[in-house]
Amino acid sequence: MSLHLLLLLLLLSLTPPLLQASVHEYRSERFMSKGNAFVFHGGSEGIYSSSPSDSDSLSSFIRFEKITFRRPEEASNTSSLPIHAVVFEVEDRENIGGSAYGGQRAVCCTSDLAKLGVCSHGEIIHHPSSKDSSWPQVFGVSFAENELSATLPTRSIQIARTGMYNLYFIHCDSGLKDLVVEGKTIWKNPGGYLPGRMAPLMYFYGFMSLAFVLLGVFWFSQCARFWREVLPLQNCVTLVITLGMCEMALWYFDYAEFNETGVRPTVITVWAVTFGSIKRTCARVIILMVSMGYGVVRPTLGGFTSKVIMLGVTFFAASETLELLENVGAVSDFSGKARLFLVLPCCGVGCFLHHMDIQVALCYFQEASDEEVAGEAGCVQEVH
Repeated sequence: MSLHLLLLLLLLSLTPPLLQASVHEYRSERFMSKGNAFVFHGGSEGIYSSSPSDSDSLSSFIRFEKITFRRPEEASNTSSLPIHAVVFEVEDRENIGGSAYGGQRAVCCTSDLAKLGVCSHGEIIHHPSSKDSSWPQVFGVSFAENELSATLPTRSIQIARTGMYNLYFIHCDSGLKDLVVEGKTIWKNPGGYLPGRMAPLMYFYGFMSLAFVLLGVFWFSQCARFWREVLPLQNCVTLVITLGMCEMALWYFDYAEFNETGVRPTVITVWAVTFGSIKRTCARVIILMVSMGYGVVRPTLGGFTSKVIMLGVTFFAASETLELLENVGAVSDFSGKARLFLVLPCCGVGCFLHHMDIQVALCYFQEASDEEVAGEAGCVQEVH
């Protein structure tokens, strides 16, 4: 256990110092064309409500700091329509946008809607929420003639209602197709910087760390007590328990640091993902080896060792890549699109391993029921 604590302290010492800073940072992010508007998604998080009388440490808010929009020099010869920051709770999403005569829904005010007096041409269409007339929060800034950059004033939005909040930067000016946004926004819950959906995970991993410690103490004490009778297969189980203990502790430190600073600690996250991938790989390979008879009726895997290792390496690579892209630097409550593409290879390798486990196990059961000891090697040959 002392070795594990030393490892965690070493990782924390290697982590670069983090500022009390943004949860969401924007580095020359481009807008995407959506319908008749240009949109950039600034973040989505679950935020718990707080009272205006609460102190800064207990309040929940979304703060805009140094949000700057930049346009190319060739587009700076004229002034522009406003670039808006739109913050809304997910239940009020229908209050953003509108349509004339029940036609296609638009975010930017069209000429037909302007004629009806619903909005001003080129502005963002939004309607007051039925629960709070001050929401959605819409504010913006425009480019003056010959200006290359425009900066939103620093602003903090107090969250008085618990919900899932979304931030979008939107403009309706076709002359700003190459517009980019820079800066940061700070999203804070009353208990810290963890998003609403991530907040329970810190307590979950803390509990799991304690559970793995208790399991490890029991397992290691039994192994020490019966050390003369320990099988090689049980040493593999010891490895999985040790990896699980390290993984849970690292995930707890990851979320605790994130909650304290608002920035995801990259070093700890990478190590937590790596320990988890190694643990899952070892567990899958152990199940496969047991179903092939290793440690039960076969002292070795024989000529299939290389194939088992290859499957293990493939599963580790798929799992590690998926988890790294999913967790490293992730600060929003929603998964990125990369998961949709990477989860399929990972599930495919996992399903293949399970299929092999079941096929080999069924073959051995059939051979055992027929009392044909000679068929032991034949099961593995047949499946492979």
